[in-house]
Amino acid sequence: MTEPSGETAPEAPEDVEPAAEEGEEAGAPQEPEAAETGREAETADAPAEEPGTPAGTAAEEPEPTDGAGAAQDGAAASGDGAAAPELSDAQAELAAQRELRAKIEARKAEKAGPPAAGAKLSGTAADLLAAVRAVEGGAASGSTFFEAAEPAPRRTAPEAAPAVTVRPPVPAQAAAPAPGTTAAVREVLAKGGAPEALAGPVAAALGEGAAQALLDDPWQLLAVSGVRPEQADGFARALLGADCGPDDPRRTVALTVWLLERAALQGHTALEIGTVRAGLAGHAVPDPESAVEEAVSAGAVLVFQEEETPRDQGVEEAAAAEAPDEEGEEPAEAVAGPAAPVLLGLDRYALAEESLADGLARLVRTATADTWEGSELERAAGSHGLVLHTGGEASRAEPVALAAAGRERGLRTLVAVHADSGRRLLGPAGADAVTVAALLSGAAGPGRDEDGAFALDLLVVLDAPQLDVETAAMLVESLPDGCRLVLSGDPEVLGAPGAGRVFADVLAARVCPRIASRLPDPGPLGELVSGIGVGELNQVEAPGKEIVIVPVRDAGEAVHRTVQLVADSVPRAIGVPSEQTQVVTVGHGGSAGTRALNAALKQRLNPGPGRFGGFDPGDRVAYAPVPGRTVTGTVLSADAEGLRLRCGDAELLVPKERVERELRHGWALTAHQAAGARWPAVVAVLPGDAAGGLSRAWVYTAFGRAERHLSVVHGVDQALARAVAEGVAPERTTRLRPLLEALLAVPEE
Repeated sequence: MTEPSGETAPEAPEDVEPAAEEGEEAGAPQEPEAAETGREAETADAPAEEPGTPAGTAAEEPEPTDGAGAAQDGAAASGDGAAAPELSDAQAELAAQRELRAKIEARKAEKAGPPAAGAKLSGTAADLLAAVRAVEGGAASGSTFFEAAEPAPRRTAPEAAPAVTVRPPVPAQAAAPAPGTTAAVREVLAKGGAPEALAGPVAAALGEGAAQALLDDPWQLLAVSGVRPEQADGFARALLGADCGPDDPRRTVALTVWLLERAALQGHTALEIGTVRAGLAGHAVPDPESAVEEAVSAGAVLVFQEEETPRDQGVEEAAAAEAPDEEGEEPAEAVAGPAAPVLLGLDRYALAEESLADGLARLVRTATADTWEGSELERAAGSHGLVLHTGGEASRAEPVALAAAGRERGLRTLVAVHADSGRRLLGPAGADAVTVAALLSGAAGPGRDEDGAFALDLLVVLDAPQLDVETAAMLVESLPDGCRLVLSGDPEVLGAPGAGRVFADVLAARVCPRIASRLPDPGPLGELVSGIGVGELNQVEAPGKEIVIVPVRDAGEAVHRTVQLVADSVPRAIGVPSEQTQVVTVGHGGSAGTRALNAALKQRLNPGPGRFGGFDPGDRVAYAPVPGRTVTGTVLSADAEGLRLRCGDAELLVPKERVERELRHGWALTAHQAAGARWPAVVAVLPGDAAGGLSRAWVYTAFGRAERHLSVVHGVDQALARAVAEGVAPERTTRLRPLLEALLAVPEE
């Protein structure tokens, strides 16, 4: 068998799987299921391939890469599409989020003592947290307590400089700003030489006082997705002239917040303090330590440090440290391990992680143990309030069976999935399943009581790795005391498109039973993907053309072959229509990223002038109504109100002012966008310049989206096999695991 070959471009593609990010740099729709393109070699114009050669045939050894970003640009496909009778799905979800957030904050306010996150602090870290609390209470300035022993001298700021403005978190879906607000912002933008097209987003992000906020603090422009620090600096110079400099406290605070927000797009809920300082230094901040101190003093960021548990040292080391010596003397002081890092984070993610940890602990403590007969999963769910279940696609049958058993016991039971396509994968049981987004918005699922809790005794959540920390916190806060929660998913897939790594953190914390499925995924595709999960890109026999390798020399040929597969080869040879075939690639930019592929696929499958904001009726689209959730659908029509889509079984309206920001063409998606969904056929595109974006998790996720057939357009030479063997995606910095470990004792094995 000959191995496919391809050129490796010198540069990685633009926007290679950034992280859950909105706007042009983001938008992560979900990946479609792969369709079998069995016989491309039999067609005159089909790409050359090896009959029966599984994807493993292309087992070139890929360059180790840090994987496609992390939490994807902002949208995990959640095709719930259902809308409430009078409110759109996005509006209903926003209203529910606001209500739940208010409830969470009220619960936090009721706590008598300081948050658990800081209970174990000492020394410098305690001083840092004291600074935060003193500032929040108005008792002192945080600069007195900050970590730096002696901050470097700072340039004297102009006496007339206004106070630093701390920008509040932008709501998931801001309401349309008043026309007067937008007009006032437009004038300020024009004065500072910024594009007037930013007026709407700035007004939506900063609210009614946006114009004055920009005049007082021009770096508030960074509140808008896609605005870079260099652009905000230029805007500030135009407005303030000589009254601003690189160490202006307004600038340093805005940059600190911006760095943490960018980190959240990569999946982090916090960053080590040294990483933040390095980021500030990279943006010409003269004194990064004092800049971080300024941000803490202003209350823009919070400081955390969780102590590691003895388990992190290893069981034997921990036991040795506690055991007395042979003479019966007191045990020697254990060798101190590395101190837990000092972290900086934004309030919204700190609140979400602490609320989630508290909520999970509440479920563990309030569930009444019961003896359930049946499978291992059923027995665990009967005895515990929180259970984790891991496995591949075939393992979905086990938590679905658990839900059915729960109903037979008279329990109020519900199954929730990540994407609407996940309901189809459940067969007849999918009729009663809902998406997490629809459940939280109230568009589906049981009603809520006066405390905002769902009428449920057992909630089974599939695709749990796609839960970001804010969504998970709202979900858990909505469960009543005594409710059982089962989180099920494949830990090998790419993580959530939003901040956090909820499923991985709860697994690592070891605070509840973990049931691993023994059901293997069937067929050649199951064998291929299972091997990738353990770092092996195996040759797999595919007599039914379930897997096809299409070697290409460059990105241009990759685009041509992809269009040919989707439009001709797969429908003709495999019998899967184009609309059920999904293209998955590494990033949005580059010569074979989603932008280039979508342009080529539109020209072939639905040519048109793009009369409605670049879209025509019949276009396949990826719609991101809120950051972290993407719905795939088709354009139906357009009118004065906006663009009308069909997403699943529902019709949605995208207001015209949000079309450019929230819609992309969706014939081609990134693997992050596709996680949590599957399609009958998938075409995975690996051009030479995409080698830097590959990781084992990316390959596992992209290839695993296919139900019946997978075509691999292969141009990365040895990079694919090396990515599978060595390419580990970068870790996310989060706080959930130590918070859970502090709240819950390790269960007996």
